[in-house]
Amino acid sequence: MPELAGDRVSSMAEYEDRYWTSRDGLRLHCRDYPGGGDRPPLICLPGLTRNARDFEELASRLAGQFRVLCVELRGRGESEYAKEASTYSPVQYVDDVTALLEDTGIDRFIAIGTSLGGLMTMLIAMTTPERLAGAIINDAGPVLEVEGLERIKSYVGQGRTFPTWVHAARAIEQSQGVAFPGYALPDWIEMAKRLMVVSGNGRIVFDYDMKIAEPFADFDPEAQADLWPGVAGLSGKPVLVVRGEISDILSEQTTKEMQARDPEIEVVTVADTGHAPTLSEPEAAEAIDRFLAKFG
Repeated sequence: MPELAGDRVSSMAEYEDRYWTSRDGLRLHCRDYPGGGDRPPLICLPGLTRNARDFEELASRLAGQFRVLCVELRGRGESEYAKEASTYSPVQYVDDVTALLEDTGIDRFIAIGTSLGGLMTMLIAMTTPERLAGAIINDAGPVLEVEGLERIKSYVGQGRTFPTWVHAARAIEQSQGVAFPGYALPDWIEMAKRLMVVSGNGRIVFDYDMKIAEPFADFDPEAQADLWPGVAGLSGKPVLVVRGEISDILSEQTTKEMQARDPEIEVVTVADTGHAPTLSEPEAAEAIDRFLAKFG
């Protein structure tokens, strides 16, 4: 992990830094927000280059009502970098989360998965559906659009550094502006501070191991694994799918097919937003509150 200078973005609610060990010996990190009583905890699973800060606003809003654990996958944030780049894979990430469940004694939980985290949620539904009390899947599905995957491939793992937060924000705007056409500079700076940290030499760097790009670079978008059994594994459970209206990862066609296979799936579309919604948009926040009200 890069040496950090200064504090990370502080949370709006109190949380405990929790660490656990993967089966191959990595020290992994999550933020643990207390609360919830008898309600199943929420486990937030981030996107490919993201970390616990991505769920900061959501977790702060829901803390107290629910216990919220915001996971940092291996190679991200305060989690240790993998010794072998080949272990940067969805199957390994699910195994790491399983180790967290065992460490915390959590039997059932509600998954909130953004992008890669949504794929992880479907993998869990395929293998151990009994662990899931429900799921919120944010802009991911059993079919991912090739155009979006190629766009992500074009910028992941470049290892660029920046002298100021404005420079960092402008760089992110270049790669992700298509997803957030309404963003102004303050919005891009806020996103930069979720994605990046200040390194020991004063430069602003991405908060992930550049080697996460290696397995992804070898991934063939035209030969995707069949994740439809993951949708089937969620049958009978409350499921909310959040989709960006202009997403280049989750198509409207795939979303409709998910609902055709399971009519109980609720879908909310975030207007003028691509991949992936932040979950703080009013329509997303309202849908999440309605969804979670099902759990008492």
